[in-house]
Amino acid sequence: MTVPAPPTQPRRSDATRAAILRAARERFAADGYERATIRAIAADAQIDPSMVMRYYGSKEGLFAAAAEFDLRLPDLTPIPPEQLGETLVRHFLSRWDGDETLVALLRAASTNPGAAERMRDIFANQLTTAVAAFGTDPTTTARRAGLVASQVLGLAFTRYVVRLPPMVDTPPEDLVSWIAPTLQRYLTGTPGN
Repeated sequence: MTVPAPPTQPRRSDATRAAILRAARERFAADGYERATIRAIAADAQIDPSMVMRYYGSKEGLFAAAAEFDLRLPDLTPIPPEQLGETLVRHFLSRWDGDETLVALLRAASTNPGAAERMRDIFANQLTTAVAAFGTDPTTTARRAGLVASQVLGLAFTRYVVRLPPMVDTPPEDLVSWIAPTLQRYLTGTPGN
């Protein structure tokens, strides 16, 4: 006769991590990335600030773990193929303009491995899925999505993080005119064309 195994209890560390993430999500949403502090998040979670650092290493690491990011990519299947680049540039400009958490994640990703991994996951999963949806050759979908990501992340970095004056000063319509053909080539073109 076998004795059933006792029900597994959640580990205390799992509960602590969950409390930290819950508090961090609320604090980042209420205060934004810059004003949220480890001390405030720890107080909200009713733990010592050293526990936050123990589990997440830094504010950037905590932010990367706690923040929910959705690129909210449009469905590209009804878009005429010749308008895909323009559609994506317009979408990304509006998305980056409207969400400081994406900018904060981009800043964090340049120095924090956890944030960089989060950024890779977001772009690899969400963008690759969107690119695959309009019928690219499956053998090139990931590469095409990666090329689009390189362009979009470069735009975001220079316009919203570094705030390079020519990029900040360029009206969105002009950026669309310059960048859309490049994205269009990445999405529907062939190498060398």
